[in-house]
Amino acid sequence: MANTKKILFINGDGVGPELMAHARSVVDALVQVEWVEGEAGFATFQKYGTSLPDETIARAKECDAILFCAVTSPPNIPNYKSAIVTLRKELDLFANVRPFHTLPNVPLQFPPLNFAIIRENTEGMYSGIEKRMKNKATSTRVITRKGSERIVCFAFEYAKSHSFNKVTLIHKGNVLRATDGLFLEAGRKVAESYAPSISCEDALVDSIAMRLIKSPLDFQVICATNLFGDILSDEASALIGGLGVAPSANIGKKYSLFEPVHGSAPKYAGQDVVNPTGMLLATSMMLEHIGYAKEAAKLNAAITAAYQKNIKTKDVGGTNKTSEVVAEIKRNLQS
Repeated sequence: MANTKKILFINGDGVGPELMAHARSVVDALVQVEWVEGEAGFATFQKYGTSLPDETIARAKECDAILFCAVTSPPNIPNYKSAIVTLRKELDLFANVRPFHTLPNVPLQFPPLNFAIIRENTEGMYSGIEKRMKNKATSTRVITRKGSERIVCFAFEYAKSHSFNKVTLIHKGNVLRATDGLFLEAGRKVAESYAPSISCEDALVDSIAMRLIKSPLDFQVICATNLFGDILSDEASALIGGLGVAPSANIGKKYSLFEPVHGSAPKYAGQDVVNPTGMLLATSMMLEHIGYAKEAAKLNAAITAAYQKNIKTKDVGGTNKTSEVVAEIKRNLQS
C-alpha cells in the first residue's frame, strides 16, 4: 500500500528482543505497517566494532518512525559510544518526552498523577566532549541559546496541546551561572510569548528532586536540560510504579524515536518476567505521532483494562508473566 508507514525497529540487548516482538505483534493487531530492522547496542558492537552501524542510521532516515528497545552501554570499554545517545544526535532528536500517568491497581502512596518531563536531548552534559588524563578527567557541558529556546518552546507547545497551564524550568543557576544562566534567560524569554494562558516558574534541580517526592501534584510540564531531565524522569517513574511502566519519545523536526525508559536488564532475558507496559505505552506514543491517534487510544485503553483486571507483572504487585499481560492486552483490543 502506498500510504503504509515504515517503522525501523531496533531490538537492542537483554530483554529487548522479546519486548520488541510483543510490541510488533500489538501494532500488527491494530494497523498495517512495513517493518524495517536495524541493529544497535552492545551485541552489535561485539559483531561490528560499533554500537551503531552507518546502515542503521541510513535506514532510520528512510522510515516514518523508529521503535527502539533498551541497549546495554557498558562503562568500562574505551571508545564505546551509547547507541541511543548517538542516534539522538545524528537525527537531531532534540526533545525527550516522558509522560507520567498513574495506572489502576498499582500500589502507590500518591493520588493519580498526570504530568510530563520534557528534556533537552542533544547537548548539556551528554555532549560527549570528555578528556581523561592520568589523575584527572573533564567533561564539557554545552548549553546553547538555540538548544534552550527550542526545548522550552517545545515544552510550552506540549503544555498547550495537552491542556496543561504551567511549565516549570529546572536549573542550577546559583552554581552553574554561565550554562544554566543562559538556559534560564532563554527559557524566560520564550515563556513571555505564552503568558498569561500558560504560566512559568523556575526552580533549582535539588529542590525539584525533593518536591517530586513530597508534592508531585504541583507539577504539569517540567522542562530540563539533558542530565537533570534524565535523573528527574527516572525518579518520577517511581511515583507511578517504576521504570517498567514508563515510556518515552525522542522528537526532532524530521525524525522520531520511541522507547521504554528502562534498561536492557540482561539478567531477566528470556525469563518472560519483565513488565511490557513501558514498551507498549511507547508504542502507543509512536502510533499517535505517525497519524494513528484512534489506534493509540485503543491501545492505551487496552493496557488500562488489563491493569483494572489486575493482570500485571511482579514489579507492580502482580503475578503474571510478560506474555500473559500482552495476551490480555490483545484480548482487550479485540473486545
